[in-house]
Amino acid sequence: MNFELIVFDWDGTLMDSEARIVTCIQAAFRDLGLPEPVREVARDVIGLGLDEAMERLLPTGEAELRAKVVVQYRRHFLGGDQSPSELFPGARETLDWMTEQGYRLAVATGKSRTGLNKALDETGLHGVFHATRTADETFSKPHPQMLLELMDELGARAGETLMIGDTEYDLQMANNAGVRSLAVCYGVHEPGRLLACEPLACLDSLWAIRDWLSARQAN
Repeated sequence: MNFELIVFDWDGTLMDSEARIVTCIQAAFRDLGLPEPVREVARDVIGLGLDEAMERLLPTGEAELRAKVVVQYRRHFLGGDQSPSELFPGARETLDWMTEQGYRLAVATGKSRTGLNKALDETGLHGVFHATRTADETFSKPHPQMLLELMDELGARAGETLMIGDTEYDLQMANNAGVRSLAVCYGVHEPGRLLACEPLACLDSLWAIRDWLSARQAN
């Protein structure tokens, strides 16, 4: 397994945005007079596309109501909420190192295109990634379509591709696409859930990802 393409999840993997996402979900529910989901429930849908997340949070709700919650969430997340969202320690340095090593880099995220572009602008990482996919452009995780489209666009085979993420949705997407994965255990889902998806490893920092790849290169 000589990896050439490395695909990152965004929220919970590169960016520490859990608190902001949870507060915006809760605010959207309050706006519509709905009982707001507790933190543990709201955080569990991070990584899914918004439509799929609302199906889980409002399983008995009508599609029109879910759509209204999505609108309110986007209003808060893209404009109103000022909760800080920063890159995890080592993110920029790890991405720079991967670029120097010749890896092609991509993002597969449950965010919208507008949301991802905003995050890339705010972090100055727009030029780092060779390609990106968002949940409003194709199927949401754990469907494999995002990965399949990225591999097709960048000319990478499944055996040359590595998916890195913090949720079982990321790892299930990789499995569904026939791609190997790395889990990071500092994000949303607990290590037990991640390990059940059989990643190559479960690592505790972005620095550890660089060390893991360096060790493979040495061998």
